[in-house]
Amino acid sequence: MSEEDKGSVKKAEEFLQVFKKGAEFTQELLKENERLRYQILQLEKNERPEDDGDASSETLRLRQRVEELEQQKDEILTRIRQVEEENHDFANRYVEVESENNMLANLYIASYQLHSTLDFREVLQIITEIVINLIGAEEFGILLLDEKTNKLLGVVGEGMEVTDLPQVNIGDGIIGQMAKTGENYFIDDMEDYEFDPLHPIVCIPLKIKEHVIGVIVIYKLLEQKARFADVDYELFTLLAGHAATAIFSSKLYSESERKLSTIQGFIDLLTK
Repeated sequence: MSEEDKGSVKKAEEFLQVFKKGAEFTQELLKENERLRYQILQLEKNERPEDDGDASSETLRLRQRVEELEQQKDEILTRIRQVEEENHDFANRYVEVESENNMLANLYIASYQLHSTLDFREVLQIITEIVINLIGAEEFGILLLDEKTNKLLGVVGEGMEVTDLPQVNIGDGIIGQMAKTGENYFIDDMEDYEFDPLHPIVCIPLKIKEHVIGVIVIYKLLEQKARFADVDYELFTLLAGHAATAIFSSKLYSESERKLSTIQGFIDLLTK
């Protein structure tokens, strides 16, 4: 939990203490109010003609005191309502912080898994599981850059065939533009969205520093996820960086393994 979030929780606890003290003080005021009202009634009941001056003066004094207590009570009740509202806001924020921390903890574990293997297909599978479980996507794909053709080609499809994913030139359309600029894209209105391979609801470039090696394109979220939460945007950015590094490393490893295998094959032929 960040220092800012800890401060928010501490402030919420302080407000809760203020609320409790205010509630206790209000109860005392109500009791005092009731006692004074009773005294007024007793004075009025026992009032004698010869004591009119003194009794009226005492009654007036008590009535003024009751009015003061009523005013104090109203002020305290107003403050208590304000504290209740602030506590409600802090409670909601606390829940959000807990949710964010859980999500980031899960991403940390997932990123550890990403970097624990150099198998290219395994890396792609881990990324797929992260997008499903942490982001809540149902239909999506991973496109990687083919540097020979300068095109983005589909390598993974979830909820759809890889052949349904588009082949996109860098700079063409939304996907190509995001790959060119390295910026994240999110559709403005998901409710009226209709499937279009070239127009996903989300497009996240996979970047190593400023070099884009591919994109994640999402076309549909899981039924229970109606919209993106604020933490999702952070997750996308963090995921993109970890996924790009893992993909790049695994590809380099695979290529070096193939080259070593080829060289070993030539050596074996020459030595026979």
